[in-house]
This record gives sequence, C-alpha cells and structure tokens, in this order.
Amino acid sequence: MGATLSRHAVPRVDVPNALALDVPAWPGKIRPMSAHAVSSEAVERTIAAFARLDQRGDKKAMNKLAQRLQREQPFLLQHAAAVKGEHGDAVGEAAVFYATLVWAMFDRGSEGTLPRLTAQNLADADTAVTEALATIEGLADKPAHERVVPALVATQPEIYAKLASLLAEDVKEAAMTAQTAATIIKPTEVVIEAFDAAQSGRRPGERQGTVVAAAKVGRNEPCPCGSGKKYKKCHGEAA
Repeated sequence: MGATLSRHAVPRVDVPNALALDVPAWPGKIRPMSAHAVSSEAVERTIAAFARLDQRGDKKAMNKLAQRLQREQPFLLQHAAAVKGEHGDAVGEAAVFYATLVWAMFDRGSEGTLPRLTAQNLADADTAVTEALATIEGLADKPAHERVVPALVATQPEIYAKLASLLAEDVKEAAMTAQTAATIIKPTEVVIEAFDAAQSGRRPGERQGTVVAAAKVGRNEPCPCGSGKKYKKCHGEAA
C-alpha cells in the first residue's frame, strides 16, 4: 500500500442490495443483521471518497488518513500487515488496503467513535471466522469472493456485498491474482467480524483515547503498513 493508502483505483461497480452467494446453508445459528450494520449509503460514500483521493493523487490527505489509522487502530494495521511476512509485498499491500477500506466503512457508518480493536479482539474474530469457514463444504473450489459464511454475512450484508463485488472486479480486471484474492479474503472477514463484535458488545474493544504502548514504532523500524519502507520514510514522514 505504501504511504498513500491507495493500492489501486477503487473499481466503480454496482452492488446488490443483498449479497446473494452460491454457498450452502451454515449449520450454525444465523445471526440477525447487527444493530450496528453499516448502511449501503455509508459503504458507497466510503468508496466514492477513496476514489476521489486516488483520482486527485492527494498524498497529504492520504497520509493523514494513514496516520489516523495507525493512531486509532494499530492492532488492525498489524493484523493486515502480517500477511506480508507470509505471502510477500503484493499480497500484504492488498490485505492492508482492504482492511483499511473496511475500517473506513465502519467509521463512516458509526454514530460515534469506533472502539479500538485489540489483539485479543482480532484473535477471537479469527477463531470465529476459521470455525465458521470450516463448516462450508468445497470452500477451496469456490472463487475467493464466495468464500464466506452466510451467518457472518447476515451481520454486515452491505459490507460483505461490496467486498465480494470489489474482489471479483479486481480479479476480473487483473488488479490482483485469484490467489491473492483467496489469500486476503479471510483476513478481511476477520476485520469485519472484529468490528461488528466490538460495536455490538459481543467482544468489546477499547474506548478511543486509551494509550496503546504497542502502537509506538521507532522511526528506523519497518513501517507496520507493510510497505517495506522504514517508518520515517513512510507513514512517519509527516509525524
């Protein structure tokens, strides 16, 4: 993703009102749509805002957004950037981009300040998503954008609909490979589940304003965004 938070121009694609994926019913309990479900309007406004930033090439605004993300959601950034260590720069960049996009959707759709996700929030969300995905037969044979669980989709249908649409478009337009999409779909679902659980109170996060010592990054250390640059040459440039 680098210092700009813009991995590529956000595709402008139509989004269905409800996500209709060819997946079998999950034998677990189907959760109702969350009371904190992000609206289609908030999702579309987020996409439009990212597209404007990309089109204008407004690096100052992009850096400001990146610094806000690092300040408010350091563990989210670390969660997404960890993909780079296992799968390389291109996949790591895509993971950070999609995690950032999900955060921005929740942020725009929230009436107040989002809870700060903790490492435990994300670990618990990873467990929930992993266990739910394990119940889906033939998961590996499906395209990446269909590797989701209806029970989880039901909590945030508009975000999942946009995620499916963007991933499918990215692969179709060769903005990313099918393998990259298959790799980043689960970490992105984990972010959605973590925010939904934090907002609903199932697994509360931290109230914003809490000092998180783990978020401090040395200026000569690798930037946690996954760019491969030193922090002082990336998101710490304007700090």
